[in-house]
Amino acid sequence: MEASLSFHRHHPAASSSSTAAHHAARLTPPPPRDPRAAARWVTPAAAAARSRSPANLGLPPHPPRRLRLAPPRVTAAVTGGPRRPRRRAPPPVECAGGSSSSLRRPREEEEEEEERSSTAHAGVSLVGENKFLQMSSTVPKASNIFWHDCAVGQADRQKLLKQKGCVVWITGLSGSGKSTLACTLDRELHTRGKLSYVLDGDNLRHGLNKDLGFKAEDRAENIRRVGEVAKLFADAGLVCIASFISPYRRDRESCRALLSDGSFIEVFLNMPLELCESRDPKGLYKLARAGKIKGFTGIDDPYEPPLNSEIEIKEVDGVCPSPSDMAGQVVTYLEEKGFLHD
Repeated sequence: MEASLSFHRHHPAASSSSTAAHHAARLTPPPPRDPRAAARWVTPAAAAARSRSPANLGLPPHPPRRLRLAPPRVTAAVTGGPRRPRRRAPPPVECAGGSSSSLRRPREEEEEEEERSSTAHAGVSLVGENKFLQMSSTVPKASNIFWHDCAVGQADRQKLLKQKGCVVWITGLSGSGKSTLACTLDRELHTRGKLSYVLDGDNLRHGLNKDLGFKAEDRAENIRRVGEVAKLFADAGLVCIASFISPYRRDRESCRALLSDGSFIEVFLNMPLELCESRDPKGLYKLARAGKIKGFTGIDDPYEPPLNSEIEIKEVDGVCPSPSDMAGQVVTYLEEKGFLHD
């Protein structure tokens, strides 16, 4: 220890070099705390090592590295013709020193954007994760359509079935017995060898009209669709039995207008509200009275009875006819009008 102290004390060169190193260390700032910036920090030792690089030692230099750059992504609106194959997007890469906003968009978002641009000209849009198809309201309705007649017509089908197609439209309040009459009439026609089919209001709301509610406009659309379907059944030669409350007179008349040859038979089950409410087979009147159902026909929504129905069935001396008696009245009318000829 004493020798060392004496050495520094008696050797000015050693003392000056130590002092210079001490001052250099004080002037050198500490390395940054950011680990990404540490890669760019050059310490005095690293600077000395660079001075002994192969270029300074007379050795051939290393060939320069070639940077691999991602190809530019081309986005173009598709206006028709075959689609070009989509390039695979590179995986998400974070730029050094960047934030989370500098990440590349996920591949799913890029594909969804390309699909939206490719279908924009067709008036459709692919929305959401499941990519469900939604028609745009800007697509015009088809105007260049024409009716196509076939060799086999309605008369041929009626001759084959030995009956005339028609629509038996049963209307009345909920609980008046419409579905009961429809099924009883269907069974009676079947036993007579006649082909019929029942369109029931609740049944169609499970499928064809499941997107409709019970507002006035939904009720009108519900009956409009049923009228068009019933017309097709009648054209096929069947006795179509439609069982619907159909509370609005104008909607029923619109269905009648679809069959201008007198094959629309309106059956009005004229049962009093008290009787229907006492039956209440579905418990709907009770819910409507409690305010849990809004817009219920006969309670807080009107029912417009027919003015000139072909058949009207009502109580006799306070007694409601049996289902078979009601079906018998309808069958008698169909026979008299020639719809059930042999």
